[in-house]
Amino acid sequence: MKKIFTGAVLLLLCFGSGEAVAQGGMLNKLKQKANNIAEKALDKTIEDKTGIGNGSTNNSSATAGNTSSGRARNKGGEGLISTPPDVNAFLGDADKAFKAGTYGEARYAVQQAMLGVELQIGQKILKSLPESISGLNKDESVEQVASSGWGWAGLTIMRQYTDNSEKELRVMVANNSVMLSAVNMYLANGGYTQTSGEQQNWKQTRVKGHRAVIEYDDASGYKLTVPMGQSSLLVYEGVNFKNEQEMMTAANAVDIDGIKKMLGEK
Repeated sequence: MKKIFTGAVLLLLCFGSGEAVAQGGMLNKLKQKANNIAEKALDKTIEDKTGIGNGSTNNSSATAGNTSSGRARNKGGEGLISTPPDVNAFLGDADKAFKAGTYGEARYAVQQAMLGVELQIGQKILKSLPESISGLNKDESVEQVASSGWGWAGLTIMRQYTDNSEKELRVMVANNSVMLSAVNMYLANGGYTQTSGEQQNWKQTRVKGHRAVIEYDDASGYKLTVPMGQSSLLVYEGVNFKNEQEMMTAANAVDIDGIKKMLGEK
């Protein structure tokens, strides 16, 4: 393949003079010819190595358990183990890297250590949430503590409650600057939104003394958003709650001040 491809390149170079440039049509034909030579050489190499090529037949797709490319199909596995950053180990790495003058590695190790601390705080917040709320029990299978980066970037702390029927409550702590800005603006303006003259679907309220916004939608149910400090939100989502008062009673079961304190919010 190397000889053929090199020949194609030399063919172009030989006609790279002013004379060839003047004959634009000829140069384009030579370029096309060189491209064809290179493509054929590549196809030949692929066919030699894989047995797959133009006009050839390959029965690997008929092999049980294999994909059409001849590769084995994965049929199971336990996935990845959730392993939060080891704070002490990364602090040690940061110290060593700093002393060695590798500041980029030191910075990375410090960030990972901070992320590890934040995830530990997240787990503490999750454990502080009630085991049950308004007759709904926690569903451990959908609990989550996650952060896409240190500094609470992409923070998600979530617990779901259910009575194994169609009634459900989700409590989520999140870091979402866009959503927080929109809610704060709404609260600052003191307004409300109506879908018609009959029913208001957004309005201000308070949860344990904290200003909040409550929404209702026939398809998704109730949503209650409580800003917490400069960057965090506490969001409740209630499905198939009977009325606003029932939703507010459920929201009051959560220790908002305790969560703010653990997050370091003021």
